[in-house]
Amino acid sequence: MSELTSVLVSKWKKNISSCLLLLFPVSLFLINCAQYSEGKGQQWSVRMAESIMSRHPQGYGAWDYVTGTVLKGFEELWRKTGDDRYFQYIQKTVDAVVDSNGTIRGYKLSDYNLDEINEGRMLLFLYKETGQERYKKAADLLRSQFDGQPRNSLGGFWHKKRYPYQMWLDGLYMGSSFYAEYGKLFNQPEIFDDVVKQFVLIEAHTRDEASGLLYHAWDEEKAQAWANPETGLSKIFWGRGIGWYAMALVDVLDYLPEDHPGRKDVIAILQRLAEAITKIQDDSTGVWWQVADQPGREGNYLESSVSCMFVYALSKGVRKGYLDEKYKAVSQKGYQGILAQFITENPDGTINLTQTCSSAGLGYGRDGSYEYYVYQERRVDNDGKALGPFITASLEMETNP
Repeated sequence: MSELTSVLVSKWKKNISSCLLLLFPVSLFLINCAQYSEGKGQQWSVRMAESIMSRHPQGYGAWDYVTGTVLKGFEELWRKTGDDRYFQYIQKTVDAVVDSNGTIRGYKLSDYNLDEINEGRMLLFLYKETGQERYKKAADLLRSQFDGQPRNSLGGFWHKKRYPYQMWLDGLYMGSSFYAEYGKLFNQPEIFDDVVKQFVLIEAHTRDEASGLLYHAWDEEKAQAWANPETGLSKIFWGRGIGWYAMALVDVLDYLPEDHPGRKDVIAILQRLAEAITKIQDDSTGVWWQVADQPGREGNYLESSVSCMFVYALSKGVRKGYLDEKYKAVSQKGYQGILAQFITENPDGTINLTQTCSSAGLGYGRDGSYEYYVYQERRVDNDGKALGPFITASLEMETNP
């Protein structure tokens, strides 16, 4: 090879190297774009919503609290991304059961069931965004339930008409957020006093002073087979029951006026609860247990819905200034644990959320024992009671890491 040829080859190699260096970032960008389009680079909130829509393309489900819980995740995701597909998914799901007159298929007022209120939050959302009167009419129907909802002697709502004198932790999430938002939207300030009363009452009667945890339910009459004959309390600290209550606290504060005298009481309850649930976080995984205070006991298991609910409540509580910044680390550890313990991926790129307690209640054959909570109810995948909180927890962590 001549000297001239050697010089030309050397320059050619340098030029090629320079070009490759210039192209490398572009290549990475294109790879990342391809991964994003396949779901690999999407945030977890988006991936879960896309997975849900893939599994339920015609809408999520019938009128019930599970559907409302999932759609709340879609509402928050729509607010963050502006992707109209999420709005349309909410509307399509609701429109399948709410007709032009505001009648809700599957809802029965005379049952006085607080569970049936939860999806009403989507009625308020759709009414605010579209102005369609049918959503307001349906919301008005749900609002009227509170006027006739049976109460105990202290003014606490029965969880359902068929559960006399019983307050359940679940009921605070099911009813109070809708109730408070309705009060704010339609200028009914008397609602706020009633909402605060429900939170204060159930904490006063279900909180264990030693641990700070809340028992699943309280029977004022002490008549139920599951109730302690002296206190009326159920036997177990059920993780998801506490999770419902924790989410209700941070959500209802979105609607309580800043100058309402009960607002500080709700924040104080949240602060006490945050301390208690931090103490029972599993050290090795960062998540929480089905029976919250008995880690490692035979039959007990790490459970996804409670873990998502606690991460959401703690993270939002910090973001809103209700909780000390130290709880951010608790929620971060919990979220990483959720991803490691409960998320699996399918060949088509969709994801699953595993290890969710399918259901849990009291009475009608459910004795409230430890064995009931860990053995009688199945563990399932992709249950809406975990999916909705996973999306909102993910949004909190993605927006405020």
